[in-house]
Amino acid sequence: MNKNAIFGIVGVLLLAGIGALAYQVYALSSALSAERAAFAEQEALAKETEARLAEQLAARIEEASSLAGKLREEEEDTAELTKDIRKLTGTVTTLEKLTRTDKQLLAKYSKVYFLNENYSPIGTEQVPEEYGFQEGRVYEIHESVAPFLEKLLKEAAEDELNLKVASAYRSFESQGALKSAYSVRYGSGANAFSADQGYSEHQLGTTVDFTTPTVGGSFAGFQRTDEYDWLMDNAWRYGFVLSYPPGNTYYQYEPWHWRFVGTKLAKRLHEDDMWFYDLDQRVIDEYLVELFD
Repeated sequence: MNKNAIFGIVGVLLLAGIGALAYQVYALSSALSAERAAFAEQEALAKETEARLAEQLAARIEEASSLAGKLREEEEDTAELTKDIRKLTGTVTTLEKLTRTDKQLLAKYSKVYFLNENYSPIGTEQVPEEYGFQEGRVYEIHESVAPFLEKLLKEAAEDELNLKVASAYRSFESQGALKSAYSVRYGSGANAFSADQGYSEHQLGTTVDFTTPTVGGSFAGFQRTDEYDWLMDNAWRYGFVLSYPPGNTYYQYEPWHWRFVGTKLAKRLHEDDMWFYDLDQRVIDEYLVELFD
């Protein structure tokens, strides 16, 4: 075989190889272009999806924020409503307490207001026998005042004092009989220390005459006893105040005569160094709702 033939064959084979290689390069380039297009499409789809999700997330965040705002508004409205309900409930409670509390219990009765013969406390309780001055005698006190009085007497006893109850609730008739007896014995002088029927604080059932076994029923010298000093220092803590101090314009000085006016009013009188009858009745009435608190 001559050289030309050989070169011809080699040339053919070379051209065929170059063609095949060119085809492979073309095919590879086409595949790569297709993959690039597919990747670009997927990338665009991913960005679109990301944008859509971001938009949805922003919408959810805005919705949640709006709901949170509405929730806060509702909570504020609920808080205001709760305050209004509490105020209303407090008002109703106050009105109920005022309705149930005897308005006579803080009135000035010594020669000022009159209690008729039909008036009596809503209920009374017996003072424990150990605190009564006369053995076997029954002493009664307003049922709502009883716990305050018993606590006073108990704590006085714990302080080694011998405080006794010589008189407590007295009815209209009892006061009339007592005043008549005093009038027979002392004449017009009885008016200085004994109230007419209907004008006695004892008819309210909230007033107590204290004494000690050494002083007795005459009460003479009670103001010089340790028991009296203790009452002056402590009676207000239990809601009791001295009705007729020295220099009062109603009756003579009665250191044994103590009236329950409630702990709130008694505390004010103690701190302000005032007496019950020094206050205007309108001021006193403000404490009626808290009388037994």
